[in-house]
Amino acid sequence: MRINGELRISTLIENMPDEKGKLLAEHGLSLHIEFDGRQILFDTGQTGDFIKNAADLGINLKDLDDIMISHGHYDHSGGVMTVLSEIEHPIPFYVGEGFFTSKYKHLSDGTYRYNGNPFTEEDLKAQKIDLHIVTEDVTNLSEKILIFKNFPAVSGFEKMNEKFVLPQGENCIRDEFREEIALGLRTSKGLVLIVGCSHVGICNILQAVSERVDDHIYAVLGGTHLMEADEERLRETMEVFREFGIQCVAVSHCTGEQGIALARETFKEQFILNNTGNRFEL
Repeated sequence: MRINGELRISTLIENMPDEKGKLLAEHGLSLHIEFDGRQILFDTGQTGDFIKNAADLGINLKDLDDIMISHGHYDHSGGVMTVLSEIEHPIPFYVGEGFFTSKYKHLSDGTYRYNGNPFTEEDLKAQKIDLHIVTEDVTNLSEKILIFKNFPAVSGFEKMNEKFVLPQGENCIRDEFREEIALGLRTSKGLVLIVGCSHVGICNILQAVSERVDDHIYAVLGGTHLMEADEERLRETMEVFREFGIQCVAVSHCTGEQGIALARETFKEQFILNNTGNRFEL
C-alpha cells in the first residue's frame, strides 16, 4: 500500500471502539506506521484481534519491515506470536533491554497476577525474526526513524505505580520499566513521538527526547498512563506539553477519561482522540 502524504499512522486496536463500531476493540494498543519507505508495527495489543482490523483497514501485515514492542506487558505484546505466524520473511524485531523480565501486578486482595509477555525469549527466538535488544539512549533505524530508551526521572511529579512489580528472590520490587522504548519519526513538521504506555512518565520521556534530538517535538501519539493521575499531575502534564510547544496530542489507551478530557480542553483543535481505526496523517 502506498500513501499520498509523508506519514500515516493507523491505530489497529485500542481501548475505545471506532465510531462506526465495525472494528474490534480491547484494552491494549497496536499501531501501524507507514513512513520513510517502511511499514512498522508498534505493539500488538493483548490478542491477535488487531490483525482482523488491519485487514478491514486495507493493511497487509505480511509487508511489514519492522516490529517493535514498547514494553513487556501483555496488552502490548499479546499478539506477537499471532502476527509472526502471518509473516513469511525474517523480520527485524526491536525490544528494550529487560523486556523478557517476568512482570506482575499487585492486586487489591494482596495476591499477584502475572502481567508480562505471554511468551518467553526462547519462544520468540524460535520464530522468523532478527531480534534486536535496544540498550542505547538513541538507536537509528534510518536518518528519519529513531528508537529512544532510558528516561531519567526528572519531572518530580511523575511517580511509578507501586502496583507493578518484579520478583526478586522471595520478595518483589517496584517495576521501573527500564525496558520501555519510544519511537521518533523526523518529519517536515518536526518529530512525531510514539509511545506505548509511558510508565516511566510521559514528561520524563519528552524531556529525554528533546535533549537527544536537534528538532522540536511536533506531535505525541499513544498511551500516556494518566488513568490513575490526580488532577494536579494531569494539569502539570498539560503544562509540560505546552512548554515543549507540541502542536498535536493524539492520546489513547491508558490515558484515562480525565486525562483525555483535560487534553481535549487544553489543546482543542490540536487534540485527537486516537481510538481504534483512527488514522493520523501528515
